[in-house]
Amino acid sequence: MTAPNRICFATLNLLNFAVPPYSFYQLHERYNATQWQQKLQFITGFLQQSQATIVAFQEVFSPNALQTLCKDQGYAHFATVAAPRSDNLYPQVLFNPVVAIASKIPFTQCIELTPCPELLEYLNNQNEFKFNRTPIKCSFSIPKFGDLTCYVVHFKSQRVHSMAHILNIHNQEDPLLNVLQQTVGMMQSQISRSLEASIVYYDALKTQREKNCATIVMGDFNDSIHSPALSFMTTGFPPLQSNSCLKIDQPVVGLSDAYELSTQCEAGQKKPPSHYYKGQGNVLDYILTSSHFNTHCALSRIKSLDYLSFDSHLNPQLVEEDICVSDHSGIAIEIGF
Repeated sequence: MTAPNRICFATLNLLNFAVPPYSFYQLHERYNATQWQQKLQFITGFLQQSQATIVAFQEVFSPNALQTLCKDQGYAHFATVAAPRSDNLYPQVLFNPVVAIASKIPFTQCIELTPCPELLEYLNNQNEFKFNRTPIKCSFSIPKFGDLTCYVVHFKSQRVHSMAHILNIHNQEDPLLNVLQQTVGMMQSQISRSLEASIVYYDALKTQREKNCATIVMGDFNDSIHSPALSFMTTGFPPLQSNSCLKIDQPVVGLSDAYELSTQCEAGQKKPPSHYYKGQGNVLDYILTSSHFNTHCALSRIKSLDYLSFDSHLNPQLVEEDICVSDHSGIAIEIGF
């Protein structure tokens, strides 16, 4: 009997991957030699344990160092589409980390995702829109599977930008400032995250319709997929359970949380958290897939889908971040076809 073909897709938020002597955000925030070696060992261990074919990364300040590490682990293909920014006074202090992708199979195309101008106009954001972290859009041609479009994302965080300059308030503890930041500020963060997700979602569905290609969107969503800001990404496109998807003239479009299509979900297992905050587990990291990954759909290209979580380094009781590892778990899906 012929062994099934298998391929694994994984994503990991690296938590401030900045090679020393560079700092992240603040001059004093950087790795010493021992911490950096521990960081590299952690990432190497994740790659070896997951055995992923294609890996998405977030919070990358040092793309060259990450590319070297990945190449040593057999990932011959690596890409970013943006660059971190350095401080004007202290060039060794870095801001604006980027996303990256590493693969053991070649890209047929790898570009930055640019918003559709007509969509921005429709959303009344046609002038000043800019992703907080520019997503990557990659194409692959996988033998015995077919064409695949892959998006690597890191949506806007829930961190609120200070409104002090708008109110001309210098006291950060001012009650009015705190109230407005917890209301208007939180809403602004949610709107920004939702807008970024809308642009990715639109492009993914449009590409599916035009090319009838399998699709994966993976990364750090910085929110629950069931939140008001993101729920539209799967709402309206539940997993297809019958041959009804063959009865329409157009290719099936839409995205589903890959966990809901997995053998683990069917077995009744609870989806593990990918991040902890004050001891509370949350799912912030996702892999969304098209119906080509749904074994119950007549158009499926796969025979099995397993959901994997790499969270042994996470400590729910930890108060401060351990920069030698990550504050997120790695997640992955392994498909058989």
